[in-house]
Amino acid sequence: MISSLLLKPCLASDNFTLYLVRHAEKQTDSKNPALTQCGKERAKQLATLLSTANIKSIYSTSYQRTLSTAAPLSNAQKIAIKNYNPQQLEQFSLHLKQRKENALIVGHSNTTPQLTQLLSNHNVAELSEKEFQNLYQIQFIEGESLLTKLMQPHECKSIK
Repeated sequence: MISSLLLKPCLASDNFTLYLVRHAEKQTDSKNPALTQCGKERAKQLATLLSTANIKSIYSTSYQRTLSTAAPLSNAQKIAIKNYNPQQLEQFSLHLKQRKENALIVGHSNTTPQLTQLLSNHNVAELSEKEFQNLYQIQFIEGESLLTKLMQPHECKSIK
């Protein structure tokens, strides 16, 4: 009886969570803009929110705004940021599912909902250009996905 229990595979290792966000607030001065002060604050808050989430990998597109959004968590957790191609979301979603590890993925207003939908098999609404507070959590438990949409509490005050 005891030996048969020891031979059963442990499903806990198959359980993992992915967190997906759009980059934080960006400046509007170039094709590859930096984050605004508010965006930098939001990125720091994201690092705080995920500080106990046991993140093992951090992924970002190669744009300054996405890399800067991922940087505070990367620095705090000493995890290198891996680049992914936003034009290959289907392949990337398969990669994330095969890795089976907690990860943060930073993307864009047009790619984050699409990738979230591919990973979770749930419909995800598009993001407007003014939406930066969404944090998508996809939990994979015993092969099933559970999507939760969270909202970052950080609010930017416009300075005029």
